[in-house]
Amino acid sequence: MRVDGPRSMRLGDSALGGLPLGSADVIGGTRAESPGLPIEAATPLSRLAPSERRIVDIISGPLQVRLAESAADIEAAQALRYRIFYEEMGARPLPGMDILRRDFDGYDRICAHLLVLDHSGGSGADRVVGTYRLIRREAASRVGAFYSAAEYDISRLVAYPGEILELGRSCVDAGYRARPVMQLLWSGIAAYVFHYDIALLFGCASLPGTDPEALAEPLSYLYYHHLAPPALRAQALSGRFVEMRRCDPGQIDPHRTLASLPPLIKGYLRAGSFVGNGAVVDEQFNTTDICIVLKTDLVTEKYLRHYERKSKDAWTA
Repeated sequence: MRVDGPRSMRLGDSALGGLPLGSADVIGGTRAESPGLPIEAATPLSRLAPSERRIVDIISGPLQVRLAESAADIEAAQALRYRIFYEEMGARPLPGMDILRRDFDGYDRICAHLLVLDHSGGSGADRVVGTYRLIRREAASRVGAFYSAAEYDISRLVAYPGEILELGRSCVDAGYRARPVMQLLWSGIAAYVFHYDIALLFGCASLPGTDPEALAEPLSYLYYHHLAPPALRAQALSGRFVEMRRCDPGQIDPHRTLASLPPLIKGYLRAGSFVGNGAVVDEQFNTTDICIVLKTDLVTEKYLRHYERKSKDAWTA
């Protein structure tokens, strides 16, 4: 999910390394380095058959949510990510990104890109106003690991029976952060979950800043109130582990702390998400990450349909 503040998964690896696609067919629960691809390979050509391209197609007024269908679609998502993560949030771009003004890495070639487009104005890349990156087992097997494995031991999640889906690189254009766009993204994720019978969602979410002491209250709240059960508990890698238990439980006001969390993390928690054990500081993105885990059977169909209904109401009112 780079999930959070407001991205869901971000770049944590060099996009300039080399990794031949198809060289890995086993998914690991941990990895020391993220797979990288040359810049030329970071803009994938669509290999989707027409029947696969409209797994998601939801329209709400001038807004549409669907999967990327072309290299131009993916480049537009990368450009939006660059504007949000690097220009707005102050992340440090890796070589080549500042020239192309796009956020990219090797996972862009093998994932599904969920897009929200505004058809009421603009053209090309400007029409993409929201995005999420979706990675299933089959896609992760091409590079040998899920993105989150750079920060967490997710072996328990990888071992979970059924299909699993990693969410990441979430962001919404600053002019579209009213509820309908995020609701449309979640409606799109719901359609994708139903189509592939996804049993488990997971990904990294972010709190702003890299000082764990300054984040002592939210980190402690997340640990004491939303820690995943052992069978679903990701663990921050030993070299990156940051203790979340930084306050006495009695010192925390749960309602006030929940209200202060980034909107995306609040949304995950309200849907029934758990968090893994340990936070991870990401200096490049100026964030502190947590691992989010959500069993889809905890999210009722009524709750998921709520997003689509409310977004439609917002445009017809």
